[in-house]
Order: sequence, then C-alpha cells, then structure tokens
Amino acid sequence: MSEGQALWRFPATRFTAMAVFTFLYVPIIVLIVLSFSAGDSSLSRWEGFSTRWYGVVAGDADMLRALKNSLVVASVATVAGTVIGIMAALATSKARFRGQGVAEASLAMPLIVPDIVAAIAILLFFVAIGIPLGLFSLMLAHTVFAIPIAYLPIRARLQGLDASLAEAAADLYAPPWATFRRIILPLIWPGIISGAMLAFIGSLGDVVVSYFVSGPGSTTLPVYVFSMVRMGVTPAVNAISTILIAVSVTLLTASYLIGRRFQ
Repeated sequence: MSEGQALWRFPATRFTAMAVFTFLYVPIIVLIVLSFSAGDSSLSRWEGFSTRWYGVVAGDADMLRALKNSLVVASVATVAGTVIGIMAALATSKARFRGQGVAEASLAMPLIVPDIVAAIAILLFFVAIGIPLGLFSLMLAHTVFAIPIAYLPIRARLQGLDASLAEAAADLYAPPWATFRRIILPLIWPGIISGAMLAFIGSLGDVVVSYFVSGPGSTTLPVYVFSMVRMGVTPAVNAISTILIAVSVTLLTASYLIGRRFQ
C-alpha cells in the first residue's frame, strides 16, 4: 500500500481534505460565476447572464493604465530577478564556501519577512536615499521579491544535475561560458521558466508592497482593484479578478507542463 493510500485510512481525512478544498476554491468559483451577472450592484445573487462587466473593464482607461503598469513592472522584475537568481543559483551550487549559509538565508529572507514589514522598510530606504516613488521604485521593490522566487526552482534544478557533465566539458577544454551555454543552461531551462513564471505571477498580484512604494501615475492593477473595493464593490471587480485568475492559472499550468516535458 502506498503512502497516499495509507493516509486516506486515517479517520476524517477525507472530510478534512474536502472541507479545506471547499473553503479554498468555492469562493473563487462563486467570484467567477458572479462576474457574468447582469446585476448592477448586488454581488450576492445571480441576476442573469451578461458579459457587459468585461466590456466595462475593457473601456475603463484608468484600469487599463493600471494593468499596463502591472505588466511593465512584472516583466522588468521577472527578467531582472530571474537573471540574478540564475547567477545566485550557480554560485551556491558549486563547492561550499565560507558564508554560504548566510548568503542562502539572505536570498530567502524576502519570502520570510512579512510583506507589511518589508514594504515599510523598502519605503523608508527609498526615501532615505532619495529614490522618487513611481514605476522605477516599483520595479526595484518587485525585483527584490522576484529574486528568491526565481532562485529556488533554479537551485533545485541545479542540485539534480550530474556534476560529471561539467567536469567532462572541462576535460574537453570547453571554456566556462561554453559549458554553461551548451550544457548547463539547456538542462536547467525548465527551472528557469518555472521560476520566471512564478516571479511574474507574484509581482502581478502583489498589493502590499505596491501600495507603499508606488507614486502618482504608477498605480498597479491590484492596488487599483483594492481601491475599488474600498470605494464600493461592483461586478467589475469580479470581472478583473477573473481575468487575473485566468492569467495565473494559465502560467502555472504552462510551468507544470514544461516541468513534466523536460523531467
């Protein structure tokens, strides 16, 4: 009997699992269904099928501007964070060096520190060194959080590589750059793609850090949606939330399939 089958034999395991999945996913399903409701203000009941709220989202200039800001910030942070994550993973995957534990802990620190604490700290740092709040400050802040998200799957992929491959390349007088480009990079590519997609999703959905370090004209979509909820809930919030869910699910599915493809 496998471990998974043995787990289901414990009392109330099935009930607990179903309760957890219901609590997690039923509200999301309800949100998606109500995004197609024809009602103007009520989000608690179905008032007929309609896609007009998606049209409202498409015609909202402020929301589209916020979406553009989110895509720009997430793209820049993903590229920068993934590149730095690759370099950090290569550095920490070789022979151990003094201070490696501290370096690895420092890389993971942004994921451990509460978002509100990190956001306030970054805001104070930007103010102290004179960086104006705007898209550039958002890119810097999101890159800080994208680095560990991209680093972890890349590091895990490097740990699974056979060290003899690089040694064989060195025996054949291949320079380090050629070894990385021709051997290591193709093998860790699934980890790079997975890390980049996770970093993009994390940046696209961030609210707390973006709320603190954004300036006038640099509002991101999650912050804009948060402001809409505070001012008054309309089905347009459900529509834009459904779009964000669709993007996240698509990227996560692609990441999973890529990992399976090259496993």
